[in-house]
Amino acid sequence: MNLKKWLYLFGTTLAVGAAGSLIVGLLLQWTDTLQYKGVTDILVNVGILLGVGIMVSVYSQMGFFAYLMINYMGNGVFSKRTWQYVQLVLTALALLELMFFRIFVGGEKNGVSDLVLGIVLLIVAVGTAFYKAKLTNATAWIPTLFFMIAVTIVETVGVLKIGVNSATAWIVAPLIACNAYQILILQRVLSSGNPKTQKSPA
Repeated sequence: MNLKKWLYLFGTTLAVGAAGSLIVGLLLQWTDTLQYKGVTDILVNVGILLGVGIMVSVYSQMGFFAYLMINYMGNGVFSKRTWQYVQLVLTALALLELMFFRIFVGGEKNGVSDLVLGIVLLIVAVGTAFYKAKLTNATAWIPTLFFMIAVTIVETVGVLKIGVNSATAWIVAPLIACNAYQILILQRVLSSGNPKTQKSPA
């Protein structure tokens, strides 16, 4: 990946994060009693929403490049089949930790919220993995599932500790959007020809 391609991936991911944060933030504020006293208040609110989305997208990109490094090392240490099994196990453990272990072991009170988040994340991850496999090849299915579930859950640990559903939705939604966008667009960014003729690194 050269500088031009990285800048394209970086810039477009920033846009995805900012747009996601703006949309979700405005939807969450739809039923609030928040009142604006003028155009300045509206612009400040929009600026905050966009700024948070940009920060989330940067955080997402850090996680994405960390995943690429882990995937590279995993393929070097394990055989291809073994590494896929390892990713499946880690994915299952991460999902169980989010949906059940936090409740029964950690004593978290937001059990229903964690369960809903886990289900939504699983649905989005499976859909993204199927689409990624369709764009590239079947071997990309498990790595995509691992990234969309395990890595995303690790990235959301901080906001989950807050325990506020609206804050979780505001951060997690653009984070998932950024992660899905990056894993799907990666092959197109790296490939100079037809993406279907290239082997996916994910």
